[in-house]
Amino acid sequence: MSMRSTESEAARDDASLEDASVRDHPRYAQMFPVLSAADIERLRRFGHTEHHEKGTFLYRAGSLCPGSFVLLSGKVRIVAREGLLRERVIHTYTQRGEFTSDVAQLSNKPAVVDAYVIEDVEAILLRPDALRAVMVAEADLGERIMRALILRRVLVFERGHGVVLVGASGSARLRSLQNFLSRNVFPSITLDAEHNADALALLERLTPQPDDFPLVVCPSGTVLRNPDEGQLASCLGLVPEFDPAHVYDTLIVGAGPAGLAAAVYAASEGLSVAGIDCRAPGGQAGSSSRIENYLGFPTGITGLALAGRAFVQAQKFGAHIGIPCEAEALHCDAAPLAVELRDGRRVATRTVVIASGADYRRPDVDGLARFEGSGVYYWATPIEARLCRKEPVALVGGGNSAGQAVVFLASHAEHVHMFFRGPSLKHSMSHYLIERIAGLPNVTLHSGTALTALDGDARLERVRYRDKDGIENALDTHHLFVFIGAQPRAHWLKTCGVALDAKGFVLTGADVPGSDARAMSLQTSIPGVYAIGDVRSGSIKRVASAVGEGAAVVAQIHAYLAVHA
Repeated sequence: MSMRSTESEAARDDASLEDASVRDHPRYAQMFPVLSAADIERLRRFGHTEHHEKGTFLYRAGSLCPGSFVLLSGKVRIVAREGLLRERVIHTYTQRGEFTSDVAQLSNKPAVVDAYVIEDVEAILLRPDALRAVMVAEADLGERIMRALILRRVLVFERGHGVVLVGASGSARLRSLQNFLSRNVFPSITLDAEHNADALALLERLTPQPDDFPLVVCPSGTVLRNPDEGQLASCLGLVPEFDPAHVYDTLIVGAGPAGLAAAVYAASEGLSVAGIDCRAPGGQAGSSSRIENYLGFPTGITGLALAGRAFVQAQKFGAHIGIPCEAEALHCDAAPLAVELRDGRRVATRTVVIASGADYRRPDVDGLARFEGSGVYYWATPIEARLCRKEPVALVGGGNSAGQAVVFLASHAEHVHMFFRGPSLKHSMSHYLIERIAGLPNVTLHSGTALTALDGDARLERVRYRDKDGIENALDTHHLFVFIGAQPRAHWLKTCGVALDAKGFVLTGADVPGSDARAMSLQTSIPGVYAIGDVRSGSIKRVASAVGEGAAVVAQIHAYLAVHA
């Protein structure tokens, strides 16, 4: 079904409706810079000049944006929809040397705003491939353009324009869609189905049934009823096309720190690179509330921010990354290699990098599955933090991810109860995190404990556990966070017979049966297939080591292609 909000001519024609908070933004000048005459001349060789008449659109929300338009003359107004019925002017381009679009245009993704021509426009169009070429060939100019494109996406993301979600605030399906959009940095706004006026107006028109929630209104106007993440991604135009006739130099399966690093280094060195991930950039690191021991970030950085920067960096160098795309099988019985996707498509490639990471491990606790999405969480983001604000929460796990989550949740929750099996944290957690947790007054450590059961009706109400003395206890809480590690995501490798260790991790280098000491360290049992990051047997589960393996594997790919290309 398709629904378009009422077109607001006033928003397009009245500059007084421009969002004052945008003009007052401290980075407004970086967000909307004006290129000099010399800059414009440098850009001419990358694009071509187009003319657009007053009253037309350069692009529309929900449709593919052709690229970035560098204004030579005329005026263009950027309009975003607020909620379902209103529109708000984000910016009006009036000066020669201003340019449109945001960072999504590096990968030819749909726009999330309208670009309306209010005076005849003459502009240089830089298509996505040309825009990427500018970033590489004109480094200083490319840096200014890149910064502006990123800041604009952040602006729209923070303002909540884009997808409209309608549902009950406690809905597990709604929260899942919110997380998907957040981790893919796609702007959205959530309306309470019971209290928001726009939501009530929409419901009156659509007359949904209880099983239809959450409702989703895509920027194109299409209304989805209780969609899964794949259906939502398809509606938003996020699912990429892969040319079935093209053979990539390397296909990287997984967009965690290891996979993104491999994409950046391989693409920057001129290889033809494809990458896929089943959910979002960043892998498990993408859900970390703050990473404080990664080199170069002394004040820390969120996993989402680190993954977002790496994702943009890979696209800057020309890597073609598809999200969400899930690998179903690896075919290595003929050249070239091929990865089959869940939807049946195949991507041909000369080499494959297995960076598929691991799935969240679930403890064997009675009632756990019943409360997943309604009280049990496997990551801690601002979305979950809002749900448990000023309430007690329980967390199980004793590693660094658990420690980072405790520190983050302690600033929102009334009290955090941390359960772990060991006698102390010193053998499983970094020293700085142990000290940080020790200084938090609203955190209680429960060492030597094991969860036994979860109780509740429609939502989680109580966590039962056995303490180090064998005594059964219970904690009243609506929120349980689980951070007990992960298991390798290697099921899709069975069709190719890639050698695995006893726990299912991928063997590489000298660990592969029958290999010798001269074997390349990241090479699997199949020539041209490599493994990096958490999925690799013996890997160090740290962001820095994953990034290092992502860089190192590119040299081994070059060595292989030099012989087999």
